[in-house]
Amino acid sequence: MVAERLGWRLLDSGALYRAVGYAAGMAGLDLSDVEAVTRCAQGTKIQFRAAADGGETRVIVNGHDATDELRTETAGAAASAIASMPSVREALVALQLGFRKLPGLVADGRDMGTVIFPDAQYKVFLTASAVERAKRRYKQLKEKGLSVTLAGLQREIEARDSRDASRAVAPLKPAADALLVDTTGMGIDEVVAKVFAVVQP
Repeated sequence: MVAERLGWRLLDSGALYRAVGYAAGMAGLDLSDVEAVTRCAQGTKIQFRAAADGGETRVIVNGHDATDELRTETAGAAASAIASMPSVREALVALQLGFRKLPGLVADGRDMGTVIFPDAQYKVFLTASAVERAKRRYKQLKEKGLSVTLAGLQREIEARDSRDASRAVAPLKPAADALLVDTTGMGIDEVVAKVFAVVQP
């Protein structure tokens, strides 16, 4: 919503890692095989396509619209696992940097302000309790007709947070100059307003 209102490009870096994890899974790769997953990251073709009706941006992986599959917690767990691999991260850095073009870019991701775009003019670190994020994800996935449990989602989110915060490469942490916004209990419009207060004070 922020990128759309500003007329800027959008980079969902999490979708890139989910896409590689998805492609690796479809190829039957062992996600602990660093060399194989790195080759997969280097060879996977990922495209973002704006929906004609202004809806959710579609993610095309090797010619297949994998948007719905990428939003599952299985894809999130795969993304978290491969995101700890330096060679995979290196393979995706150039792709991410290529999104930075005029008039501007909204980059959404766990290391955007610390690793990929440390010189970004505006940095906002959004957080929320694991319970809150599980409720949001539960609502999203149930609307897509997927069978999930709230407790299971919360466990997966907490495990992912722990993995991402403790990994040696690009651990999950806010940039020193980022504005921290706890979105627990907030609606989407309130969160967007908080971000706009930073970008357009």
